[in-house]
Amino acid sequence: MGFKVVEVQATPNPDAMKFVLDRPVADSPRSYFSPAAASSDPLAVRLFAIEGVASLLFLSDFVTVNKTPNARWPAMTPRIRQALAEA
Repeated sequence: MGFKVVEVQATPNPDAMKFVLDRPVADSPRSYFSPAAASSDPLAVRLFAIEGVASLLFLSDFVTVNKTPNARWPAMTPRIRQALAEA
């Protein structure tokens, strides 16, 4: 069963967005700084498949996605929402 994104919050870092979910995604913090580091986490693999995703933080009921400098949130956000819904 996938996750519903309840809210998308900007962060002080313009290259990071916080996706607040309808339930916990992680009991303890998990960070991934590359697709290789995320290879054992199916949700992280799905998110890294989105062009522009640079790193991920899973904590409690949110996922923080960091993007590459040239990527654009308007193109990425719907794909991130979809990946979370299909998880």
